[in-house]
Amino acid sequence: MHGAALPPDGRAWTTRNGRSLMSVATSQIKLTPERSRPSVRSRLQDALPKIVLAPSFAITIVFVYGFILWTIYLSFTNSKTFPSYVITGPRAYQRLWGWTFDSDPPSSWYTSIVNMGIFGFLYIAICLALGLFLAILLDQKIRGEGVLRPIYLYPMALSFIVTGVAWKWFLDPGLGLEQTLHQWGWTSFHFDWIKNKDFVIYTVVIAGVWQASGFIMAMFLAGLRGIDGEIMKAAQIDGATTFQLYRRIVIPLLRPIFLSAFIVLAHLAIKSYDLVVALTSGGPGGSAWLPSNFMYEYTFKRNEMAVGSASAVIMLMTIVAIIVPYLYSELREKPR
Repeated sequence: MHGAALPPDGRAWTTRNGRSLMSVATSQIKLTPERSRPSVRSRLQDALPKIVLAPSFAITIVFVYGFILWTIYLSFTNSKTFPSYVITGPRAYQRLWGWTFDSDPPSSWYTSIVNMGIFGFLYIAICLALGLFLAILLDQKIRGEGVLRPIYLYPMALSFIVTGVAWKWFLDPGLGLEQTLHQWGWTSFHFDWIKNKDFVIYTVVIAGVWQASGFIMAMFLAGLRGIDGEIMKAAQIDGATTFQLYRRIVIPLLRPIFLSAFIVLAHLAIKSYDLVVALTSGGPGGSAWLPSNFMYEYTFKRNEMAVGSASAVIMLMTIVAIIVPYLYSELREKPR
């Protein structure tokens, strides 16, 4: 085989079984090199992210999702001051159902639900409208934008406790706005909503809107700055007025921002607890309670852990009912 060459007629030499000499030679050559085993260092580098994330992942599984399942389990027991392992069925939910529709006078749970509807609707609607309005103003490239933007965003850096205490001082009739105006000579002015059980929930709305509207403004401003300017110029050339420009082009393009802001605000509204406590201490006779305040009161103060757990599960289901459609719409649009 040394020095073998093709015959003059161009045909390859063949062996007895019909295989060509060239195919036999090439079949004996290893085309793929042997794979070298990864070193210990490379293995550690690959495993390092998993090692770093494993503790936080385990803590999240246990202390978030584990306690969610534990709360659901307690809502079907007869737990009072301490957890009970005796399953009694949906008795706690039946009590909440009765307190919602059959109680006379209205129960604290009914008051919490009504307040949640009032607070949630006004809080979300005003924050969206005010945030969009402020974003449109700042998008006009006005002077001092760099100063105004942090001023609007600053309240979001404060905790709900600080916000509640500050607005409590401001709205207190004997200490804040009313007392100041009386000292200035306007003695006929009265603003005692924080002491009035029929209006105290609206003071929670005022404080909540003051804190969150700047953050929503920043979301809308980012969306406005991301709109292609050529679209705006083309609409202006076609004769669109400023109102038509925002109504037919800008606001429809901000739909994802609206949806994201709604999810954030709805989540903040449902879990609001410390703002109500710091601002109104629950209001006169619990008139400012939200479901979160009801849950805490019945779980830790009235020794009705099953009822408190049931109310917490209802709050969780409300959040899930809001977030799941949002995630579904986002995941459905991505493949497109």
